[in-house]
Amino acid sequence: MYHRIVEGPAEDLYARSADDFEEDIKYLNDNNIKVINFKDLEQIKETGRMPSGNCAILTFDDGDVSWYNIVRPILLKNELEATFFLWTSNIGNKTYLNWSQVEYMSRYLYPDGRRPFTFESHTFTHPYLQGSKASFANSADYERYLDYELGESKRVIESHTLLPVTILALPFGDGAGDQGIIAASERNGYQMIRTSRRGTIENSAADLYNIPSLPILDDTSTDQIGLYLNIRF
Repeated sequence: MYHRIVEGPAEDLYARSADDFEEDIKYLNDNNIKVINFKDLEQIKETGRMPSGNCAILTFDDGDVSWYNIVRPILLKNELEATFFLWTSNIGNKTYLNWSQVEYMSRYLYPDGRRPFTFESHTFTHPYLQGSKASFANSADYERYLDYELGESKRVIESHTLLPVTILALPFGDGAGDQGIIAASERNGYQMIRTSRRGTIENSAADLYNIPSLPILDDTSTDQIGLYLNIRF
């Protein structure tokens, strides 16, 4: 899980330098860690068969313009795929992508038909989903709020990418495993939730509404990837 990629040294914890990002990719290649996508993960769940080796899904949260300027050419150079979770109401603001860039990236295809850039939901306004519950007078109002955050984000992204939005990344990682949030996700057509809970998927019976991740921050050493996957050196 990445956020913003920058040229030169990273300025804050949630940024990653382009050099470090490329080192991460080199690490994956050098250690035979295959980059897959969420459809591959869904197939693992459906078939009950785990891959023979280690795999990783590259994800990015929020919507920083570095995805277009820096991440896009690096992924294309390495012929890799990634999933980008959009803070939908912020697209077009300040240092974020605009919708023309999202549209361009979403329509790109590799010669073999793979789609390098897939856009999914990080909600509409990026709130604490579970943390907001106490501010509502009753459960019906809270459920309507969840339906708006998830439904409006899905509607807007789909109107620009022309592809179904079926995966939610929880803002701040808030609400992982919460049954009300899972129910709202199902109501609104989501099939998976990526959390900020640190961990790996170790068997095909994993709960796809509670997918763990490895946050890659400014101070994350590249070999942390191997430690999470229990790679023996």
